[in-house]
Amino acid sequence: MDRQQAVETLKKYNTVPFHIRHAYTVEGVMRWYANELGFGDEADFWATVGLMHDVDFEMWPEEHCQKAQELLREAGFDERFIHAVCSHGFGLCSDVEPEHQMEKVLFAADELTGLIWAAAKMRPSKSVMDMDVSSVKKKFKDKKFAAGCSRDVIKDGAERLGWSLEELLEKTLEAMKSCESSVNEQMEGLEE
Repeated sequence: MDRQQAVETLKKYNTVPFHIRHAYTVEGVMRWYANELGFGDEADFWATVGLMHDVDFEMWPEEHCQKAQELLREAGFDERFIHAVCSHGFGLCSDVEPEHQMEKVLFAADELTGLIWAAAKMRPSKSVMDMDVSSVKKKFKDKKFAAGCSRDVIKDGAERLGWSLEELLEKTLEAMKSCESSVNEQMEGLEE
């Protein structure tokens, strides 16, 4: 499946700009990680998993990662892809454990991108480009800030990768900086 078909599938089940922005962001973050971690030959796969990871969340939040399996099979995605998507909800809404490096990265970075984006929206620039890791750490420690972003999942994700929390924060912020302009371009014309 090419990217355009994946985007069409995503938008079939997601209309809220917030969810579409999150999908584009995680797509870009996953592409950055694939290249950064030596999996450049799989960058398209990593990115598409990132793009589609919440395909079912907007319409079926109570069945998140369960309904995705059905939707992705119907769209023609293979079982490896479906396993990867469902693994990001491990312990929350899925019993599919992240096994491969890509799945561990998605598990760790998904929640964190939400927290970083929430912090960016509060900045005068509304951007991650002028954000540093100390700002992310401060927001991470404030349990009331972006309370829906599970700090436990983020910490568990760092551990699964064998990274310190700080390393995960730094890398994910850098990954978000790498794709922000592309995400903004793709969001043009969508109400936010």
